[in-house]
Order: sequence, then structure tokens, then C-alpha cells
Amino acid sequence: MSQTLPESLHEFFHATDLTAMRQAALAAFAELKRGLNDGSIRAAQPGPQGWTTQAWVKEGILLGFRLGVLAAVGDVAPGAQPFFDKDTFPLRPLQLSDAVRVVPGGSSLRDGCFLAAGVICMPPSYVNVGAYVDEGTLIDSHVLVGSCAQIGRRVHLSAGVQVGGVLEPVNAAPVIIEDDVLVGGNCGIYEGTRVGRGAVIAAGTVLTRGTPVYDLVHEIVHRASSETPLCIPPHAVVVPGARAVSRGRGPEWGLSLYTPVIVKYRDDKTARSVELEDWLR
Repeated sequence: MSQTLPESLHEFFHATDLTAMRQAALAAFAELKRGLNDGSIRAAQPGPQGWTTQAWVKEGILLGFRLGVLAAVGDVAPGAQPFFDKDTFPLRPLQLSDAVRVVPGGSSLRDGCFLAAGVICMPPSYVNVGAYVDEGTLIDSHVLVGSCAQIGRRVHLSAGVQVGGVLEPVNAAPVIIEDDVLVGGNCGIYEGTRVGRGAVIAAGTVLTRGTPVYDLVHEIVHRASSETPLCIPPHAVVVPGARAVSRGRGPEWGLSLYTPVIVKYRDDKTARSVELEDWLR
């Protein structure tokens, strides 16, 4: 019985010596990249019970780095800076028929990422391997969409946003930003954080696995656990905040620590304030 692609990639990933099976491994990796490029394969899959991380996809991506050899990337004009990377990860091929708008000015899309029709990439921005960016999303200037990040429909990643990549461990959830989320300028979303549909993340907010999020509306604290990521509820409006340091010399010195705060949940007034997004698409 022939192996499925997940089974093949899992076997190649765990093999101690790929010499005898290099060509078969390269063929399996090429099949993975085709699926990542057309969106039929994803590092995390949404379903009725929530999101499921596809560890075999990450194994395949890591396998690609192991199989690759250093090579020149693209054509370089005389006197220009050359680029060298693993030959298994060239630039992402795009056609006009893909209906992805890549504005001139220095953006890079790595092979093995999916960009749906209507995505806009402002320069300079970078989308890494394994990332999935759905319809109508705007990737603004100086934005990083990290490895395996899952970005929904009609998301606005404002200038300077950093969406962290999560390749290892292979069973760790990637960063997930669901549909209709607005992420303000210079935000950082890392370590498998999940942002629920319709949320607004105000400029300068940083979300990490170790950061508690204080919900003033429901009077609870959202935290990651050993088995679950930090989850921002749908339609939450999150702003940068601070909490007092109550131990040691903290009170005497008047110290406080950064923490994100949910100050409200998105309503008609909030929705009207972000209608400008439609004019940018």
C-alpha cells in the first residue's frame, strides 16, 4: 500500500540518513509546496471544534530546509546585493491571474505560502513559508507574516506588525488571526496566540503566550495554558495597558508591568470607525 503524503513526509523527517531516499524526499516536499501554494494544505486547519495543528506540514517544511543546498536566488543586476538561500525555498511564483496585488518596493514572498485573491502586499513586507493569507487581507508596509501563520479574510495588518512564526516544536499551534480582525501599527502577535474573529488590536499591543490579558468587560483574565494558546475572544477591543508591581520594591518605586487590556467589545460604533478599511482594498 502506497503511503500518503503526511506519512511520507513524517518518515523522511525522522530518517537519520536521506542519501538513498533524497529524490523521493524532494518529490514529496515539492508536492507539499504545491499544496501550500494553492491553499489545499495548511499548517493549521479550522473545523467545527476549532483549529487543529497539522504537525506533518511543519515536519515537511523543516525537511525542506534539511534537503536544500545554498544557492543564488533570482537574477541580480550588476553591483546589486546578491541573495543566497536554500534552493528548496525560492521566491513564491505568482501570476496576474492569481489576483494578488504586490505593490512595487521590495516585498518578498517565500515559496510555500498561500495568498488568496484580493490580498494586497504593501512594500516592504515579508510572507514566510507555510503562511496562509485569505481573501481581501491587507499586508501593510514593514509587516512580517511568520512561518505557518494563519491569517483570515479581510484582515488588516497595519504598518510594522510582526506576526510570529512557529515551526518548532512541530505540534505547537501557529499564530492564528481570524476573519475581519484589525491589527494596529507596530503590534506583535507571537507564540501561537489566537485572535478571534472581528477583534481590534490597538496600535502597540504585544500578545505572547506568557502575557495575561485583563478583560475589564467580563472581569476575567485570559491566559495561555500548557496545552492551549492565548486566545483573544471574538470582537474584543484590546489596548496596551499596565498593572502595578506589588512585590519587592515595586510599590516603593512606583513600578508597573505592561499588559494588554480588553476595554470593550466591538459594536456598531467600533465597526463604523474601521469602515475606512473597505476604501483601501
